[in-house]
Amino acid sequence: MPWPRDSAKLDRVRELIADAGLDALVVRSPDNVLYLTDYWCMKGYDAVVFPAKGEPVLVVLAPQLEEAARSAWVAPDDLRTFDGYHPHDPRPPWYRAIDACAEVLAERGLTGRVGLELTQGTQGSDRMVGEPTTFSTAWPERIAGVCAEVVDCSPLLARARAIKTAQEIERMRLAGEIAAEAMQHVASQLRPGMSCAEVGAMYEGYVHAVGTGYKGKVDYARGFTLVWSGPTIRTFTATSDAPVQEHEPTLFEIWVCADGYWCDLTKNACPGELTPEYDRLTEELLGVYGAAVEHLRPGAGMAQLDVLVRDRIDGLGYPQPSHPIAHGVGARAHEPPVPHRAGAGTFAQGMVLAVEPGVYFDGGGGLRVEDNFLITADGCEKLGSYPDDFRGV
Repeated sequence: MPWPRDSAKLDRVRELIADAGLDALVVRSPDNVLYLTDYWCMKGYDAVVFPAKGEPVLVVLAPQLEEAARSAWVAPDDLRTFDGYHPHDPRPPWYRAIDACAEVLAERGLTGRVGLELTQGTQGSDRMVGEPTTFSTAWPERIAGVCAEVVDCSPLLARARAIKTAQEIERMRLAGEIAAEAMQHVASQLRPGMSCAEVGAMYEGYVHAVGTGYKGKVDYARGFTLVWSGPTIRTFTATSDAPVQEHEPTLFEIWVCADGYWCDLTKNACPGELTPEYDRLTEELLGVYGAAVEHLRPGAGMAQLDVLVRDRIDGLGYPQPSHPIAHGVGARAHEPPVPHRAGAGTFAQGMVLAVEPGVYFDGGGGLRVEDNFLITADGCEKLGSYPDDFRGV
């Protein structure tokens, strides 16, 4: 879905590029291409040359030219194509994308210091979402062949992306609305004995069916979820055919992507009344969660959030979660900043954080709650609408 050019975002990136003394960025991670051009690629082979001065050039797989022309904030003359198949070039197509970027740099005289994503550890999926392309040494080697110096621009992009514009927040709200509607639908259908896999398929199918075309504002939506129930609740395990338990929570780890912008949530539902043990755990964990949310305001320390949450979980006598208790979210489901007691930094207005305290019992079972929060001038705003206290829902 075409969105108006987000000048506030692009101007901030150009300021950071100029401050870093760079001629340009050359990026190819699908989430960074989306961030800089609003084009969400199909195969992950595409790239953008984003100069400190002048207009960006989008290097796009030839069959996607029409889609790029429709959605990208790039002039038609600044769209360059490369072939997915070339009769005289047996190399994979991304090598031709590299060559096109090098040619743009040489043509435009952007041959001084150029930034590449040398240390970005993760990337958002392309639209095919099952086969992300990864980086190779061919990128820095080819760009270094036409430039005086290649430097890492991953910290620069993380700094830019940490502060969301009004348009980005609107798009994240859309992802959150779709996620909440899907959760309401599935919670109304949840019955003891259903398999967790059946429930997960119901959730993901609803997001894809209802989210694609949502309110005339979303071209393409996908949902991804891990579903566990009762004793199968744990971290870093796949959804199974285990049955939904009566009187115990069924936990949904949820990611919804709407045209490249994400929400990251953990929601719960329970057929019947919770057991006393789970009712007590829910009350205790919501207390930890509320204290964490209260901490989210401009100037508050990121390290202090991690300390607060983990110390309160420890004080309740529960084991520590093995995952971060908060992280950024935007054009990736998991992106900087990631608060940690040994780290630094403070929260700033415009950041969006997923906050997710959790407790997991030895041998299985437990609970997690999570939503996304926008840091405002005097506190924070919850972006999701599905309740965290699921008792009685």
